[in-house]
Order: sequence, then structure tokens, then C-alpha cells
Amino acid sequence: MAGEVSTGVTIDSRPTVFGDRMIITGTYDAGDNYIDLSSFLSEIDFAGVNASGALAAEVITDTGATPPTQEVMVNPQVRIDGTALRIAGGLANATLADSAVTQAGTFIAIGRRA
Repeated sequence: MAGEVSTGVTIDSRPTVFGDRMIITGTYDAGDNYIDLSSFLSEIDFAGVNASGALAAEVITDTGATPPTQEVMVNPQVRIDGTALRIAGGLANATLADSAVTQAGTFIAIGRRA
């Protein structure tokens, strides 16, 4: 997806390979919300992200609830989008938003090798 590739993403130079699977790890900068792994993986089975340093809490209103409720999200969330990861800072209307995270962090993805 042109124009969406985050420039602050660093992929570790030695991925782990076992059979037809690969583990990719790396880091992302604050403000990144898209990590393209298509040059490594043909599909992603699992992904996770962790914020580095102290976690920043966000208060987000869930307008889909009756009555609207507020939740405090402290960890970034990740969604698998084909062969890419989308990282978001929180939830909006009980769905994962594509809002940029405010803290840098690390990521891991496990999937089928490309």
C-alpha cells in the first residue's frame, strides 16, 4: 500500500526460520502504524506489539455501548492486514482504529515464509 509504509520501522537482520515458518522481530517509532512484511511472509499467523518504556494511558469513549463508557488502554493494539501489521493506540466504537501510536516499541510476527 503505497504511502503507508512507516519509515521508523527496523526489522532485525536475523529472522528465525523453522520449516516453512519464520519469526520476524523489530522496532517501530512513535507515530508508526503500518509495518509491511510482504517481502518476508506470505501470510501472518500471529503478531504482537509492546510499547517501550513507561506506558502512556489513553482514555477512549466507546460510543457503541449504552450508555457510552470509557476505557483506559495502556498497550498498543495490533491487527493483521494481509502481510502487514497495523498498530493502533486504542479502540474506537469497539473496533481497532488505525490511529498512530504515541510511543515507540517492538513487534513480533510469525507466519509462512514468502
